[in-house]
Amino acid sequence: MLSIYKNNEQGVEKIESIVNGAWVNVVNPTPEETKKLVNWGMDMDYINYSLDQDEMPRMERDEEYTFLLLRIPIYQPESDIPYSTVPLGIMILANKVITVCRYESDILKTLTNGKYRLLKTGKRYRLALYIFLETSTRYLHLLREINRATELIEDQLQKSTRNREVLELLKYQKCLTYFSTALRSNEVMMERVQKTQLFNYYEEDKDLLEDVLTENQQAIQMTSIATEILSGMMDAFASIISNNLNGVMKVLAALTIIISLPGTVGTFFGMNVPLPLSESSPYGFLVIIGISIGLAAMATYIFYKQDWF
Repeated sequence: MLSIYKNNEQGVEKIESIVNGAWVNVVNPTPEETKKLVNWGMDMDYINYSLDQDEMPRMERDEEYTFLLLRIPIYQPESDIPYSTVPLGIMILANKVITVCRYESDILKTLTNGKYRLLKTGKRYRLALYIFLETSTRYLHLLREINRATELIEDQLQKSTRNREVLELLKYQKCLTYFSTALRSNEVMMERVQKTQLFNYYEEDKDLLEDVLTENQQAIQMTSIATEILSGMMDAFASIISNNLNGVMKVLAALTIIISLPGTVGTFFGMNVPLPLSESSPYGFLVIIGISIGLAAMATYIFYKQDWF
């Protein structure tokens, strides 16, 4: 899917044809769209870099273009790992900006919805900075969602005897690992951008780049804290699940003993063995039943006092 955006008085609007100062956003391009990108000045290698799932952040510069690649977070609820990262390529040319990604992202949607008043598609480097800033903000937002999800699982784990909740935590731990790797790689790329002084032409761009680095560093710290908490939580709840299971087995063992006592008394008397007191009293059978119930009640009392239930 290929979309072209341009600023007007109301904000960022979608247009039909390429013009100077336009922003071209491409999601999982078709062969025809790929040819258009090549015709507009984007090398095929950079398109492949942007679509490669394992590509790491980088910056490449030439007299005619600047290529930036960073990893952005995505949310895929249908996947085994709901939160992951994918590469996003940003090609800054003389008269346009081209962004290429394999998946549709809320980051680019937010930029077109007028969240940032100072965003101008004609100011190419500032547009790239806003993409950086929204990427860091999106990481922070998804990290909060992961924290909320793990808190819900934590409440379930306190009474759980199954492995399902621990496996859920392992899934989120993988998400945090992807986030941590991507954020640190993004930070290296952004620091390199800062050293090249590409964004030092305007004071606003310098301040914006500092804000981007601050937000990215905050996301790194939050990811690190969440990873440590989750690792400790998994170790603790592995023991809790084992203890919960031991508690269940203890209760079942106590109930088995209590139920077996009346049966044990009953086994002493077969079909050909007369019951005690059966000849001298008509209540001999009831006396035996009472003794059985009394033994079960006594065992129940003892187990209750020993806190075996």
